[in-house]
Amino acid sequence: MPAKASGSLPGGGRPLLHPAWARRDAGPANPAQTGSLPAAGPAAVADTADPAPTAVPANPAGMVLYAVDAALTPESPVTDIGELTALASDAVSAGGGHVLDTSHVMFPNGAVTLVLILAESHLAIHTWPEDNLIAIDLFSCGAIDGHRVAGELAGLLGLDRVRIRQIERGTVRPGR
Repeated sequence: MPAKASGSLPGGGRPLLHPAWARRDAGPANPAQTGSLPAAGPAAVADTADPAPTAVPANPAGMVLYAVDAALTPESPVTDIGELTALASDAVSAGGGHVLDTSHVMFPNGAVTLVLILAESHLAIHTWPEDNLIAIDLFSCGAIDGHRVAGELAGLLGLDRVRIRQIERGTVRPGR
């Protein structure tokens, strides 16, 4: 069975209010109010149930997934959970984020899953030491520089062959 650890939840288990949480209310509720729709390309989505493809409005909530795939190197400090947590926290801080809590699981083969709960959403790190692979997912709800966090993590962890993809989330709205 994997070992599991969790940091203590600030506020005694109650949700914390943080200034960064106001970011979801920063944009207009109706993207048409901005007068801008994204151009065709990755931001344009076709609904297979609808015969006429339509462009998805800009993401007013700022929800973005930064997906990082990379190769581990012998210098990558991913088996020391304390160091990995500290480096991930440093990268989040460098990007303007705020860590509220952490949790991790270490598996018998040395693989690690580390999750940092952020005021701006969450960061998850998954490793596969048998394949020298790492996957990092940063889900952002706005006020954090995801590219900076990903770049910092890649450097701090000594990763190789780093691939970063940015995927807008929260683009489907009920009733639209």
